[in-house]
Amino acid sequence: MQNAVRCFINRTPFTERPTASLAPFSHRELSRALAFHRSMPDYAPTPLHALPALSRNLGVESVHVKDESQRFGLKAFKALGSAHAMARHIAERLGKDIGELPFAVMAGEAVREEIGEITFVTATDGNHGRGVAWMARRLRQKAVVYLPGGSSPERLDAIRREGARAEIVDMNYDEAVRMAARRARERGWTIVQDTAWPGYEKIPLWIMQGYGTLMLEALEQLRQRPPTHVFAQAGVGSFAGMAQGMLAAAHGENRPRVIVAEARAADCLYRSAVSEKGWAVPVGGDLQTLMAGLACGEANPIAWELLRDYASAFASCTDSVALLGMRLLGRPLPGDPPIVSGESGAVTAGLLALLMRSPDMAQTRSQLALDENSRVLLISTEGDTDPRRYREIVEDERSEER
Repeated sequence: MQNAVRCFINRTPFTERPTASLAPFSHRELSRALAFHRSMPDYAPTPLHALPALSRNLGVESVHVKDESQRFGLKAFKALGSAHAMARHIAERLGKDIGELPFAVMAGEAVREEIGEITFVTATDGNHGRGVAWMARRLRQKAVVYLPGGSSPERLDAIRREGARAEIVDMNYDEAVRMAARRARERGWTIVQDTAWPGYEKIPLWIMQGYGTLMLEALEQLRQRPPTHVFAQAGVGSFAGMAQGMLAAAHGENRPRVIVAEARAADCLYRSAVSEKGWAVPVGGDLQTLMAGLACGEANPIAWELLRDYASAFASCTDSVALLGMRLLGRPLPGDPPIVSGESGAVTAGLLALLMRSPDMAQTRSQLALDENSRVLLISTEGDTDPRRYREIVEDERSEER
């Protein structure tokens, strides 16, 4: 595990003079997304698991894991963002507020007749695309999904089972996003992507606000003893940026510390922070990592600005960190519940364990005030979205670690 984690403590001047807007991540704004999700027939808050044995083992007051493997039966949190964004898009077409259109109305025949046929298109490493396909089917609309080269056939099949037209393309994730955007322009489709670029900010922001539902649930579940530290994984950074934005909006200088975890092969936020230039630094190449959901080399600029201004630390993690996390959660210490967490979902658990156990990380622990008084919130953003690979990793100690 030597050199498995590179951690950068954020000391940029932006923490003293933040420029990122927190207004979209206020409790009022995120509650609007939560209200729409609550109108959906499959909605239920996902479980929050306490891990007292792991807490004692690591020397912290508590560790809680928000288990998104049970979200809408899709094994991942991503549909929260795509469902909210697609609903907001339809509401905008109708000239109405989302609060006027609960899901039963949104999916009804009258709305379908008024707006006609929409084709939603996206690029995905798996979970986001399945969420787009799932919501499009429920709205009786169409979806086209592109997965980057090296994507799991199991994830492709899961998207197709939702009724979408889907294919694996011979390019990396960021190139697939650009292709999806080009197809949308050429064919009059609506692109649903959780990263932004000039002229395309509205839908990514709606997606980020949709993710806020899980954090609102978690903080309500922890209302008696709120977290002091939140570990958030990042691909383009939309989920981590949302978490940081809402915590900063709600708590200001007394907010929990946010530690951002990325895959080493696609650590664009870490490299951006290390550069201390203030702007996002892209990562190129094939972006191959076991953490498929984090294999994104170009940051969402909305998320980057929030994390640049407010995050406490950025961690670049090898695949071995994710494997450690999967086993810690899937084969827990006696007394703790088992949690099925996929590669992208479990990297934060592995990161926390290495930060607390490694003598080489003592200074980082001190800088982040990670100690016996720490109450840590982890988000398991996905379950076994690739069941075969999950079994190989969790059940076989000899499975490859990078």
